[in-house]
Formats: sequence, C-alpha cells, structure tokens
Amino acid sequence: MSSTRSMTTAAPAEPSGSPARRPDASHARTFSRGFFVKLALIALVDAFGVSVVLAAWAEESFGILWVMVALLVVANGVYFSRRALPLKYMLPGLSFLLVFQIFVVLYTGYIAFTNYGDGHNSTKGDAIEALLIQNERRVEGSAAYPLTVLAAGDELAFAILTEDGDVRVGRAEAPLETADDAVVDGGVISEVPGYSVLARTAVLERGSEVTELRVPVSDDPEDGSIRTQDARTGFVYLSSLEYDEAADTMTDLDSGTVYTPNDEGQFRAADGSTLNVGWRVVVGFENFATAFGDPRYATPFLQVLVWTIAFAVLSVVTTFLLGLFLAIVFNDERVRGRRFYRALMILPYAIPGFLTALLWSGLLNRRFGFINDVLLGGAEIPWLTDPWLAKLSLLGVNLWLGFPYMFLICTGALQSIPQDVNEAAKIDGAGRLRTWRSITMPLLLVATAPLLISSFAFNFNNFNLIYMLTGGGPRFADASVPLGHTDILITMVYSIAGVDGTAEKNYGLASALSIVIFLIVATISAIAFRRTRQLEEIN
Repeated sequence: MSSTRSMTTAAPAEPSGSPARRPDASHARTFSRGFFVKLALIALVDAFGVSVVLAAWAEESFGILWVMVALLVVANGVYFSRRALPLKYMLPGLSFLLVFQIFVVLYTGYIAFTNYGDGHNSTKGDAIEALLIQNERRVEGSAAYPLTVLAAGDELAFAILTEDGDVRVGRAEAPLETADDAVVDGGVISEVPGYSVLARTAVLERGSEVTELRVPVSDDPEDGSIRTQDARTGFVYLSSLEYDEAADTMTDLDSGTVYTPNDEGQFRAADGSTLNVGWRVVVGFENFATAFGDPRYATPFLQVLVWTIAFAVLSVVTTFLLGLFLAIVFNDERVRGRRFYRALMILPYAIPGFLTALLWSGLLNRRFGFINDVLLGGAEIPWLTDPWLAKLSLLGVNLWLGFPYMFLICTGALQSIPQDVNEAAKIDGAGRLRTWRSITMPLLLVATAPLLISSFAFNFNNFNLIYMLTGGGPRFADASVPLGHTDILITMVYSIAGVDGTAEKNYGLASALSIVIFLIVATISAIAFRRTRQLEEIN
C-alpha cells in the first residue's frame, strides 16, 4: 500500500511583539478631512495662478507667465509630497518675497536702463498703431452716414446706416459688420440685437468717449475708420501717415516726408524732426548720466540728497533722545501713575501717520492755523512756506510721530537689563553717571541699535510725511523741474515719475534714482550693522 504525504506550506510567523493584522485590513489609502481642505485650497491657488497665466499670455508678458507657471508647479509638488515638509511652511513667504521684493527690484533695475515714459510707453507695434490713429483725418468728399451710439455693457459701439439701407455695427476692437436684424425707424436706427441704444443724455455724459471712439471700417487699416463729432453723423477717417512694413518706414502722405526708426525708439526724418509717439528701448546708462550730468536734475539732486540724509539722521537722533528720556523718567519706581502716563505717551503712535501729518498741516497754516491764530495771538509765521521753517516743522512733526516708538523700545530695553549688574557697579564704587555710561547705555544699544538703523532707513524714505505736510515745498526758485526745499529723494522720484501729473512722466529716470536710493540706504545700513557687531562683545 503506497502512502501519500500531505505537504502543507506554513505561513510565516508574525514577528514577536508586532500587532496582528486584522482580517478586514485594506491596502486602500484613507483620506482625512484635512486632505480635502488642502485640496480645495490648492485648487483655489491653481485657479488664481491660471488666471494670471492667461492674463500674462494676453498681454504677452512671458516673464510673468513662466514665473507663475513655475510657482504653480512647485506649490503643487510641495503640498502633495510628504518629503517636503519644511518647504510647506517656507514656500508662501518665499513666493511673496519673489513677487513683491525680488521681482520689483529687478524690474525697477530694468526700467532704469530704458526710456520708459511719456512718448515711450509700449512696444514698437503699439507706437505704430497709435501714430496711425492719432494722425487720422476726415476723408474729403466722403459720405456722411446716419449714426447711432450703442452700448454693450460698458463698451461703446457705433451703428451706421449705409446708402443701401444696410445697418453696420462695430466697436473699437471689432470692425463694422452688417446687422440684418437691426430696426430702422424713419431713417434712424432704433434697435440693434445685442446692444442697447444710448439715450441723448447718456451720450452727452460720455461725450469724450464718443468723440474719441474709432470703429475700423474693415480688417484692413488702409480702409480707415468711422468717427463722429456730434454722435449723429459718422464720417470715414484715414491716417495721413502710412507705414511700410517691408522698409520699416513711416511716410507723411501730405508732405512726403519719410521717417525711419532710430536707436532712441522714435521715427526720425532726415531733417531731425521726430514723430510724437515712440516705443520703449534700452538706452544703457543714459538715465544715470542725466541724473548726475543734466543741470536740471543734478543741481537739485545734490541739495535734496543732503537734506534727505540730514532729515533721516536728525529724525532718528531727536526721536531716540526724547523717547529715551521719557523711558528713563517713567521707568523710575518713584513716579506714581506710571502706567497711565505710559499710555498717554503712545497715543500719537496709535493715530495713522498720514492723518497726523494732515492735521498738523492745518495746525501750522499761516493765517488760519491753531498755532498762529490762537497760541501766537494771530501771528502769521510761514511754518510751511519758508524753506528753513518748513524743514524745522517737518522735524517737529516727525518728532511727535516717532518718539512713542522709541519710548516703547527703550522702555523694554531698560526693563530687560538685570538689576544685579547695576548693584555690582555700585559695590565697585561706580557713580550713577559712570554706571549709565559704561553699563546701562551699552546694554541699551545692544537691543536698540538694529532698530535705530531700520528707523534711519524708514525716515530716509518717509514719503507720507513729506507729501502730506509740505508736498515738498516751498519750490526751488531756480529749478526747471517741480522740486522743493523739503523734498527728499523718494518724493523727488515721485515728482520726476510724473505720477501726480505735475510733470512729464519719466519712469526710466525715476527708476534710476530709485536704484541710487537703494544703494545709498544699503551702504549706510551695511556700515552701521557692521559697527553694531562691536556691541555684541558686551553680552
């Protein structure tokens, strides 16, 4: 009798001390509620990023486009990876640093080497289109078309009635097209599907928009455009300039003058005349040469630079000394009601700085200000119109604004100094002055020196106070640019940039001056921080 051996394979034994696997255990990954919250947040970030990418694509800003794509890829990779835990906390800060600091500095540096400003705002293609539009003239003998002003949302449109009785409709970005469903009543277009007919009152309210609107006749720019002056009759306008794309020249059809592009981003004729619209090009160090070589800017620049440094230094010194004095006074245990007085000291700090500057501007008014009219019995002291008094007023108002901050940091620094240090100095025979000079003051500077440096950098660019209190005035009598005795470098940049409309816009020169400001502040701050390292030995 043959015997059969039953062979069985034993399952591997569970490791000693390991929990037994449950029969219903599954390899499927479970998702927590936090995962879905993270998924929703990342979806919102991606949606915002995609909208920025599409907008950058439409504006042909490919630098912004690729930076945003890179940020989206990194963000999704970091927040859906378990190996990038530290970056999950660092990425938001790094992203904001890249967008709002590094990009701004790099872009400002780029603009500083261009001619960006009035007459050179965009690309060459945009300049050509603007020149053709700006030099349009009505075609003599052309037909007059009955015209109706339409609106599609906020966008205006024209509807004209042709000699054949057809209604053609168009907008600034859409040439005229026949509207078969339009309604004509008594020779007047009364209804156009997809548009609303503007009432006469609405047309009058938007009169400048109506007269500036040009609707292309067709896709060919040579056919001209429809324009109107009375919102009732449209005429065909053609440009008096003609652009030859093959030769890259612009020709005046009236005079026959030929303009060719030059290195400065303009169309220039043989006699040296130029067309009024140009484009942005790189001009090298021309803006820096203008800032330091052109008397219109170089002379006031030196005066403004000296005053800027003096204003920043004096502001830091005066606010620090007053804040330190008050901190010492109210740190003394013998002063009763210290908490109440400390609360009063920080009240100026609790009011927004720009609002305080506006209030002081009214208080210091020459004729109606409270200080002259009430406190000084009707005196007419030109606090804000005399060059030296205006500077003194700025320092006084800045002292009012800045001493509470210095009071707070000095109070905290004094309270952090160990008392046993002062007691040891007394035991060694040191008097109050010696203790203050050799122990208290050095230890105080250890905590406050970095804040004093940051305060210097802040006052070096204290735009709000200058702009709200004096507006940079009084103006230099011999200056050909809108600059004044109390302007600091940052307000000088603002004036040269022409943002407020007081001067021709010159973003390239303003950016060059911004780079100079950055270098000055960075150099002074670096030297100051290097000197403050000596204080670390005290610890």
